[in-house]
Amino acid sequence: MRIYERGFRVFLGVATLATPITSAQSSQPYPHAVTDQLIRQETPMLPPTRTVVFTDPDFGSSMVRVTDATTNAEFPGAFLQTEGGQANEWSGDALKFYVQGKGGRVFAFAFDPTKMSVNSLPNAKPGEGLVLPLRSGPSFSFVDPDLIYGTSGPAPLTITSYRFSTGVSTPLLDTRNCGVQPPLGSGPSVTSDDDVSPSLDDTRISISEGGSQFGKHMFVVVYDKNLGCRWYNTQTGQIGGQWGATGTATVTTPYLINHAYLSRSGNYVFILVNWFGWYVWDLSTLTVSACPVHSDLYECAGYRAVGYDHLVNSPAILGDMQTVKRPLGKVAEISQLVWPVSYEWGQERHFTWSNVNVDDSTPVCGSTYSYDGDTSIDQPYQGEIFCIETDGVASTIWRFAHNRATYIPPYFQTQPLGSVSQNGSFFLFTSDWDAQLGTGANGKPRADVFIVRLD
Repeated sequence: MRIYERGFRVFLGVATLATPITSAQSSQPYPHAVTDQLIRQETPMLPPTRTVVFTDPDFGSSMVRVTDATTNAEFPGAFLQTEGGQANEWSGDALKFYVQGKGGRVFAFAFDPTKMSVNSLPNAKPGEGLVLPLRSGPSFSFVDPDLIYGTSGPAPLTITSYRFSTGVSTPLLDTRNCGVQPPLGSGPSVTSDDDVSPSLDDTRISISEGGSQFGKHMFVVVYDKNLGCRWYNTQTGQIGGQWGATGTATVTTPYLINHAYLSRSGNYVFILVNWFGWYVWDLSTLTVSACPVHSDLYECAGYRAVGYDHLVNSPAILGDMQTVKRPLGKVAEISQLVWPVSYEWGQERHFTWSNVNVDDSTPVCGSTYSYDGDTSIDQPYQGEIFCIETDGVASTIWRFAHNRATYIPPYFQTQPLGSVSQNGSFFLFTSDWDAQLGTGANGKPRADVFIVRLD
């Protein structure tokens, strides 16, 4: 039995109750959600049938299974998953979403928010997902629910849009024409990453590129539909383009890019690098701010989500559920979102914030899981789907369901990565359902995609 401390009070056992924190959010977003701090054990449950709505037995939320072993007709029995994190996998009206499958396939589905029914889109075969002509990790527009942005296999350096109503792909920009220095070539040694991200008003889109694969890129390119291109070479420190200041970035130490994400305001780019930390580029200027992971002062560790002009991450310095928010323009200014802080360990946290607004006050949502595959539950919030209050008025954690994801290293698809809908009402996530979905023909563990209603 674990002994743990929450705030100034010490509790023993696995069924203790801390004082619930009532919400002070200006508009209560989830009036039916659980907000206590009970340790809630997971009720054993067989994998549900695809497309049949069911109720989470421990939190009471409505859920539906989106995929099964037959969803990817090209690779039957293969796993399916969400992109998770910064990618926006939902259309603005919550009537469409996408999932990813083996071979880089992206499958889009129609969704009825009232009935939580998952259906085929008009251009898809009955009972199947629509295979999009885009590489993995595209992002829906925040303005037009009929539009999604990404790149294609034949043109990974070209930002492309796809319109669902017509089935037409339209190239927006070949980034080789942006004037980056040194110039981009072509071929397998020069590609882009799966991180095309639009601003909230759709006027700007960013991408990272230039290397042969993930983790080897050196360019951030931002396309403004009115002003043109802007770019940053993280190896030379040079910044240029058709608008904004040009010259050398304030950070001159060279580094390579894992991912680069545009803030929803379009004013900043968040740049993730390996295990050393991350950077923020103030887009119209030469200012690049560093946030090193191994600095307790900045609390930069953990998974994160980029909002309009803020960033949320979980540094896990004081405990697993420690979550902080900071302005992208002043990365050292940290506000704690969860208090009192729990001094408990053993859970990773992934975040999603596609429901963000212009003042970054909407809840940030996420999921937890054990990084070593431990399925025991002896703390609140273990193996759950939740949302956290971000307005700073109070500290509320809304709890919705167990995600039933048993992480099986090194298989990324067994992590419960999630994507919240733009209206904040649904959470799309990956799960191997307590490792009950078996293995594919290649011997890799299967996972499928599920939706939980957030209310």
